[in-house]
Amino acid sequence: MFMGEYQHSIDDKGRIIIPVKFRDLLGTSFVVTRGLDQCLFAYPKEEWAIMEQKLKSLSLMKSDARAFTRFFFSGATECEWDKQGRVNLPGNLREYAKLEKDCIVLGVSNRMEIWSKNMWNEYFQQSEQTFNDIAEKLVDLNFDL
Repeated sequence: MFMGEYQHSIDDKGRIIIPVKFRDLLGTSFVVTRGLDQCLFAYPKEEWAIMEQKLKSLSLMKSDARAFTRFFFSGATECEWDKQGRVNLPGNLREYAKLEKDCIVLGVSNRMEIWSKNMWNEYFQQSEQTFNDIAEKLVDLNFDL
């Protein structure tokens, strides 16, 4: 399971070092795509296959399903480590997530997320104020801590 928060940097060639703990979970080859909230999602191949099956089950007759599937798959790319444990993130994904130098790498259960440090700090400050409201809504979905 992916968990934790780590600070890393992207070098001038668009490469980022991923925490060793996460490398073990991702395997030698994994999928990176556009995520929600303007970050990147990275999935081990097994988890990506599960996501792919879920998205394939959506009806093509629904425009929202088509739009989300396009969004998710069009940005997807398979990545591998170099000998120094770095991953070269494609320019279109770096641009989408506004990744320039300082980044935050998060573990979120079945995936890893990569955020620009500024975007993460802004998101976290905004979300922190509403976590109690979100927790109450989760209870309505039969989820309790």
